[in-house]
Amino acid sequence: MSRLARFERSVVPHLDAAFNLARWLTRNDHDAQDVVQEAFLRAFRYFDTLADADGRPWLLAIVRNTCYTWLEKNRPAEVVALEDSGIVPEEAETIGHASPSDSNPEVIVLLSAQRKLVNQALEELPAGYREVLVMRELEELTYKEIAQVAGIPIGTVMSRLARGRDLLRRAIEKRERRAS
Repeated sequence: MSRLARFERSVVPHLDAAFNLARWLTRNDHDAQDVVQEAFLRAFRYFDTLADADGRPWLLAIVRNTCYTWLEKNRPAEVVALEDSGIVPEEAETIGHASPSDSNPEVIVLLSAQRKLVNQALEELPAGYREVLVMRELEELTYKEIAQVAGIPIGTVMSRLARGRDLLRRAIEKRERRAS
């Protein structure tokens, strides 16, 4: 099998996940497209380093690094170092995991409004928290895969997820208070 065919089989299927991560980190569709294009070029260039591992975390690590390089060049004020020490309450781990069993039109409208509120609040978070939340909650990567993609220890992944969820909850509550 040719190198291109192997690349198409193991990396290209993760294009949507790559765009999703880039979109949340850059907060702009056009910038995300540019970043993903650059990331795919890099991925193809270094495809031989993938070995036989899962292409998704490998690709997302390239997308993440490409995003941060792009952000440092184009929006340096948005790249903020995170303080990963400290404790966040355990209840922050369970935020956003309820799933409604009802699917009537009223619930659908409420869920749509809630989704918009969550997306807006997520946009406000620092990129480091936003990225782990997107990888875990939207892309459903494991803690180990997130650690691999972000190049941080699993404990840091868990800490950032807990803090990110807590910040997200606070941002949602703040938006809800403003709306009422």
